[in-house]
Amino acid sequence: MTLLDERQASEQDARRWYLYVLETARGALYTGITTDVARRFEEHQTSKRGARSLRGKGPLRLLHQQPLGSHSEALKLEAWLKKQPAPAKRAWLEGQGASS
Repeated sequence: MTLLDERQASEQDARRWYLYVLETARGALYTGITTDVARRFEEHQTSKRGARSLRGKGPLRLLHQQPLGSHSEALKLEAWLKKQPAPAKRAWLEGQGASS
C-alpha cells in the first residue's frame, strides 16, 4: 500500500458514519448517527450539544454502534429503526448482538 493509498483509506475512515443506540435510565431507546460515537455519547451525557430529549434522563448506556459506509446509508437505517416500535427495536438489537 502506498502512502497515497494509506492517506485515502484514513480519510475514508474519518468520514465513516455510525448508527448508535442509547438507553436511558428508565429504559427508553434513542437512535442517532454520527461520525464519532465516543464524542457524541459524551455530548449527550454532559453538554448542551446533546439531544434535548435525553437531558435529565441519564445515566445513559450505549447499547449498540454500527459502522456504515455513507451518510445516506446511515440516514436510511436510522429512519427505518426510528419507525420501529420499542419491542421490534430490541429484537433488532438482539439480532445485532447488542445486550440490553
